[in-house]
Amino acid sequence: MNKLVFFFASLVALAASVGLAAEDKPAEQSSAAAPSGDTTIATINGEEISLEMFRSYYADRLRQAREANTPDFQNRVFNELVNLLVTAQDAQAKGLDKDKRFELAAEIQHLQLLSRFAIQNAVKTLKPSDEELKKAYEERYGKDKRIEYKARHILVKTEEEGKKLIKELNGGADFSELAKTRSLGPTGKDGGELPWFGKGQMVQPFTDATAALKPGEYSKTPVQTQFGWHVILLEDTRETDPPAFDDVKDELILALQQNTLGSYVSELREKADLKLNPDLIKATDEAKPDDAK
Repeated sequence: MNKLVFFFASLVALAASVGLAAEDKPAEQSSAAAPSGDTTIATINGEEISLEMFRSYYADRLRQAREANTPDFQNRVFNELVNLLVTAQDAQAKGLDKDKRFELAAEIQHLQLLSRFAIQNAVKTLKPSDEELKKAYEERYGKDKRIEYKARHILVKTEEEGKKLIKELNGGADFSELAKTRSLGPTGKDGGELPWFGKGQMVQPFTDATAALKPGEYSKTPVQTQFGWHVILLEDTRETDPPAFDDVKDELILALQQNTLGSYVSELREKADLKLNPDLIKATDEAKPDDAK
């Protein structure tokens, strides 16, 4: 089996590289000898794997892994696909596809895939105009002076740990030394030092807390983010010119698309005929303690 897999993997590596490259070129530059998508590249227990199927599976894996498009990675992905197919065939032979858990999982994945395709289709139509992009640029970068911050931070798990650190700082402890010995973040070894950052480059609670400080001040209460609790020392600030429009154009496009996608989903929800089961609502209410009703 290993020799067979290696043989087909080598064959598919060539076909995949041709196919993937061809998608990025104009039609007139595509190789006339490139195999068609319905070309069978392998047959396993009578079930065919088409080149199109492999390309689709490979493209998803390439996005997930964020690896280079190399023959070695193509071989590994082909082996994954073979393993996927033989184990799926075994599950089917044992009747596991009739299991209720499988049916529910398949239904959920079907819904997730349809939803993904709906959103991808919506994104294709959500191409902001230059006028909309320029307006978004002015709103984000043109109204206020752009301030950047030079700061250090100490990241801990709990609010109580953060309060202890602040008490030690109040007693004269050195911020950098505390960061080196107590911070859970990757900057701890550097005394909690962060590179210069501006609006939108850190999570909002962190940026807001930093902006409220004066140079030389540290936060008097721990700041919570999804990463934990932070004690922040603001070392310096500076004004900078806004980034060039072309440098942030892709970022603005993404932000506008996300806003529009949110409206798209909200609109679908508003139009949806959603009905809750009144019997379940009644049963839930009856099961509540008297003081919760």
